[in-house]
Amino acid sequence: MSIEIRPYQPFDLPGMYRVCLQTGDSGRDATALYSDPDLLGHVFAGPYPVADPGLTFIAADEHGVLGYVVATADSAAHEKWLEKEWYPPLRLRYPQSMAHDPGDGTRDWQRVAQVHQPGPSAGDALYDRFPAHLHIDILPRGQGAGLGRRLITVLLEALRERGVRGLQLSVGGGNPGARAFYLAIGFTEAERQERFSVMVRDLRTAEPDRG
Repeated sequence: MSIEIRPYQPFDLPGMYRVCLQTGDSGRDATALYSDPDLLGHVFAGPYPVADPGLTFIAADEHGVLGYVVATADSAAHEKWLEKEWYPPLRLRYPQSMAHDPGDGTRDWQRVAQVHQPGPSAGDALYDRFPAHLHIDILPRGQGAGLGRRLITVLLEALRERGVRGLQLSVGGGNPGARAFYLAIGFTEAERQERFSVMVRDLRTAEPDRG
């Protein structure tokens, strides 16, 4: 199987949304958890290439998009952009009245709540040193062949070209494999809580992978 890694193109967005959904439960398929299949992508995939397409990279094979990495070089600026450009139309599409648990096991309401009251991801003690953040998702058919490492390597090069100092990301507590992966490719754990870990990487030096 030949997998191509390339810069994002607008026609990739539907495929990115599918990958986001099919990996949206700590790396597992979240299709059964969402009545609206686009909600997860609206929060974690779509805004990044719209805001800054130069920091989105696509992995594709003969069947289409099978993975991607998205990022912002400045998390604080990205939050301001979300509040001004991205969230207002989503709040009309998904009114706050939808942000309540229907009790059927679906998670749409959680994403709607996030659209209306997004939690801060910048401005903390780590932001000055690690202003960029990323999300990466890969379908099972693309896993286990070094694709995650390749995608992040391409992204790190793009961030360094912009002079970005450092990069951070959150890893869910239910995904220990992801935590191990980031440690293996040169990230360190800056913060660990019950539900998630914050992983960081200094981009001012070309730190070699450890795996």
